[in-house]
Amino acid sequence: MSRVATRSGGQRPSSLVLAPTRGMVRLDFSELWSFRELGYFFVWRDVKVRYKQTLFGALWAVAQPVALMVVFSLFLGQISGIAPTGIPYPAFVLAALVPWTLLSKGVVGASESLVSSENLIQKVYFPRLLLPLAALGLPFIDFLVAGAALLVLVIATGITPSLSILWVVPLTGLILLIALGAGIWLSAVYVRYRDVRQVVPLLVQLWLFASPVAYGSGIVPADVRWLYYLNPMAGAIDGFRWALLGGDLSLPVWPVVISVLVSIAVLISGLAYFRRFERTFADVI
Repeated sequence: MSRVATRSGGQRPSSLVLAPTRGMVRLDFSELWSFRELGYFFVWRDVKVRYKQTLFGALWAVAQPVALMVVFSLFLGQISGIAPTGIPYPAFVLAALVPWTLLSKGVVGASESLVSSENLIQKVYFPRLLLPLAALGLPFIDFLVAGAALLVLVIATGITPSLSILWVVPLTGLILLIALGAGIWLSAVYVRYRDVRQVVPLLVQLWLFASPVAYGSGIVPADVRWLYYLNPMAGAIDGFRWALLGGDLSLPVWPVVISVLVSIAVLISGLAYFRRFERTFADVI
């Protein structure tokens, strides 16, 4: 949706005309920035809804990855070669589950963001891209809480993080980039096809087992590992583990580079698809 400001003669105030866009439209960052306070409101709304009248509050952000860590440790932790030697399996798997939970919650929240705000989209104009962007706010807050618990576990298992832990910051940005790209794609498709609601949980579950969460990527045969790393979360998780755990792990330079390139490609294509059909959201939704 494009905006055209006009001013009439005399003392009449200026008016704002909303006109439908045509063809492929470039992303208007200035417009997104001008609506930033509305984006903050969306995030705060999600936080209040999530934690309103809860008994344990933010502890639920820790419960999901820790519960999965216990399950994986009980059933997979004793398998030889599934994780590098010298690193306790609970710390190894939780170091992947915390960023994975950020991705999964972000993708699910972003995919549902447009349809769940149906009444708002039909009545008020604002950049629709704000909704999937704001949907990453609550998962990121949960990630910070779970990340603190992860750091405590890592130190408790006798691992002393080195300066490589600073790489957690850009790697977290990479995971948010992956979640945003996938979420933008799915949110736009969800408006047109409500089957997406059934597909997303299955897709996220399959994505979990296709990523090195419960196992190390070293068990993947070397001749197909390049194909495996086309999954952007593979390089992101390997990088996150290296930054936090160190030990026998090495810096996964090329896997991270591939993850960045694939994530950028998914994001750009998702933005193009989103912007192409954005003008029809209010009618179709």
